[in-house]
This record gives sequence, C-alpha cells and structure tokens, in this order.
Amino acid sequence: MTRTARVILLGALAALGSAAPAQAQPQSGIVRPTQEPSAPSLELGSQLFAGNCASCHGIGGAGIQAPRPGAGETLGAGPPLRGVGALSADFYLRTGYMPLGSIHSQPERERVLFSQKEIGSLVSYVASLGAGPAIPRPQPSQGSLGDGLTLFTEHCSGCHQVVAQGGFLTGARVPALQDATPTEIAEAVRIGPYLMPHFPVSQINDRQLNSIVAYVLSTRHPDDHGGWGIGNLGPFPEGIITWLIAIIALVGVCVVLGERLRS
Repeated sequence: MTRTARVILLGALAALGSAAPAQAQPQSGIVRPTQEPSAPSLELGSQLFAGNCASCHGIGGAGIQAPRPGAGETLGAGPPLRGVGALSADFYLRTGYMPLGSIHSQPERERVLFSQKEIGSLVSYVASLGAGPAIPRPQPSQGSLGDGLTLFTEHCSGCHQVVAQGGFLTGARVPALQDATPTEIAEAVRIGPYLMPHFPVSQINDRQLNSIVAYVLSTRHPDDHGGWGIGNLGPFPEGIITWLIAIIALVGVCVVLGERLRS
C-alpha cells in the first residue's frame, strides 16, 4: 500500500470514529441514563432531573437566582421547585414548555422531549421535593357553557381573545388554547405560566373551572352565525378586511370621477 493510500485510509477511519459518537448523541438534547427502568420511578426522575433540570433549577430543586453556566455551557437560572407539587411539573413537561432552550426565551408549546414514563418519573420526583398541589382532574361535562363564556370573558378574553385564539401583549405572545387538553387548561388557570396571573380556588372554584374548560373546548368548532369567520381572530382581521374593501371602493370611485372629468 502506498503512503498516499495509507493516509487516505487513516483519514477515513478517523472520520468514522468521530461520526459514531456524534450519531450516538440524542438528537433531542435530552440526557438519559444508560439503562432506564421499565416503569416510572423516583430514581429515574432524580437522574433525569440531575441531567436536564438542575442546571437551571438547582440541586434538589433549590433554584438558581443568578445566571451561571450549566450543562453544555448553557446559561442556567430558574426558580426553586420545592413545594410546587406535581401540578407545575406536569404542566410544563407535558406542554413542551420545558426544558427551555434559553432562560431569556418565553416558554412556548413545543415537541415534548420526554416519554410518558420519563414525565411520570420527573413529576413524581419534583412532587417529592415538598408538599404542593396535585394535578387537577377537570370534568368539563359537568360545567356550564353559559357560565364558562361569562367567566372566560371576564378573566381570560383580554389576552386570549373571546374564542381562545391567543394574541400579543407587551413583552409576551399569548398562546391559542386550541391544542390544550382539559387538564392543561385547568393547570394553567391554577399556575399562571409566564406572565399569566394564577387563579386560586378562592377566585375560581372547581365548578367554575369545569365551566371554563367546557367553554374553551367549545371554541374549537365555533358556529359562525355572521358568515365568514376570518380565522375567528376577532376585530383585528375584521378591521383589515374592512379597510381593504374601503380602499378598493375608494380607488374605484376615484377612477370613475377621473374618467368623467376627462370627458
């Protein structure tokens, strides 16, 4: 074998050797133990928390106040999780709000990176850090659509719009609720994620919460009595359509008047 051939062969082997570890890395960026148990467990939750959450939320969920480099050189900072119970952990993990790519980003619904077994393990682990609220179990079938509309209009429509299509606020994007499950809707009401205020039982009781969930579910197939729904986004697109029609009409009038003046 010539010297050139040996160099090419060694280069190819080196490339293959470096490619193998790269392919072995999880594409999701999630750190997992080498062997996971077949069922959810506190031990698995502890391992997953240490590998994926402690950089921001601290060892044992103690929290990190000042930003500092964490795993993978990501900047880590986050609130303590002791006493948040299963409620917050379940919501943020099942919606894909967490893990967050950057501490400066707004949590948004993303592809869920953990399996159901891993989520169950993480939720159990976070709940074990201190007594806190459990996961709500809403029953929208027992709610009232009329009461739900009234409550949603009073407490929620200012940000989410009356048909729960979301919107924009200063410093935040308000998510649409069309993909949220009944449990996620109830969790968000109790937690108040990001800039949203939270509503304790003293403000919205469980019966009223059932009605709100029932109403939100009803907005997914609205009955457009007025005809064209324009995406059910409220006055903003309606105003655009109105101005578009008005401008076209105005241009038409100007053209007609111009032709008459010429003649």
